[in-house]
Amino acid sequence: MFDYYRKNRSRKIHFFSVLSFALIIFIVAFSGNLISKFSSSHSIAFVSKSSSQQPLKSTFVQKPNFSKKKEAHIIKEEVQDVDDHVNLIPPFNLTVEQRICWFKKKLPEFSILKSSRLSRQFNSRVNKFLNSRNCIVKFFMTWISPANTFGRREFFALETLFKSHPKGCLIILSRTLDTPRGVTILNPLTELAYNVVSITPELSFLFNRTPVETWYTDLKKGNKDPGEIPLAQNLSNLIRLAVLYKYGGVYLDTDFIILKDFSSLRNSIGAQSVSANGNWTRLNNAVLIFDRKHPLLYKFMEEFALSFDGNKWGQNGPYLVSRVVERLTMMSTEKYQLNFTVLPPISFYPVDWIRVSEFFMKLNTRTHSRWIDAKLSQLSGETYGVHLWNKRSSKIKIEKGSIIGRLISDHCLFCKDIYRS
Repeated sequence: MFDYYRKNRSRKIHFFSVLSFALIIFIVAFSGNLISKFSSSHSIAFVSKSSSQQPLKSTFVQKPNFSKKKEAHIIKEEVQDVDDHVNLIPPFNLTVEQRICWFKKKLPEFSILKSSRLSRQFNSRVNKFLNSRNCIVKFFMTWISPANTFGRREFFALETLFKSHPKGCLIILSRTLDTPRGVTILNPLTELAYNVVSITPELSFLFNRTPVETWYTDLKKGNKDPGEIPLAQNLSNLIRLAVLYKYGGVYLDTDFIILKDFSSLRNSIGAQSVSANGNWTRLNNAVLIFDRKHPLLYKFMEEFALSFDGNKWGQNGPYLVSRVVERLTMMSTEKYQLNFTVLPPISFYPVDWIRVSEFFMKLNTRTHSRWIDAKLSQLSGETYGVHLWNKRSSKIKIEKGSIIGRLISDHCLFCKDIYRS
């Protein structure tokens, strides 16, 4: 009896097991087919029922819907970008002869120095972009670092720029951002019809018929000592001069918070520091505002070619513009003919790089709160943009209620994750 019951129960269990397994297979196959059909007709998997099947749009950087083949290409491209950035930095403790030898061997790996199908379209792309838009102000930036290092703080710079200049145009000279990843980074702005684009520069074109043409030719032949400082930094110093000389407009570093409209400014450079009697002691090239083919830009490039030294920080950047303008100041007649203005530190450099951390802090004291309110009041009246000295401040947390936090909050577009950056 017991054996019969056990055998009969076993048959039932076996029957139901087979039936259950078959049912599971059917459900999986049916679901897979349903999902496949749904996916083929929708580019985004999750939609709102209340929005008539329209995809939800993010207010910040969106991840592109790439195929596996494209994703693999992008990953390879990003690795190459990182490699390029590292390869532009020479080993330490080399003699000049050893560094030139190293540079000649590495030249084929430096993508920024190469001409490509995309870079050869540089001039036509710039002109097409500018001519197709009614640009109230033309802005230029450079980004030679890998695309994946363009972070929230850099994006805040773009937000504040367009908050102050909704009808402005921004061209970012960058090979690494002139990519699908770069398009994705800028997507939140372009979706709102702001005029921003990344374009791969053609350095041979930019430097053609300028005082640095021969210098650049010698560099590409490996006949120049690039110095210990990353070549990318010095190339950025030079590119900003050349692009303004060719097109005119405003050059800005990517570590600025823009506070107000630049439309009233022409042919200007900002002082970084002044003496007790009010005379400037150092200028900076983090912001430059000049007409096309302005003679001062020409003189800056002449100085770059004549005095290039890749071993001294600032030699080919802030110190360069300071040297040239100081010489011209001694020749008052020539300065008048060149027609340019030196703006006071409050215009762009209201805090020195040594004390910039104070702008990121918020102490819970009445005295500090009053100081912050007074400083913000001063900045709102006299400052066009605040330079963040990113090399020093990039690792400093933005504290809630700090000067930087409140400036970004007041001048951002999306205002996303300000205190997480």
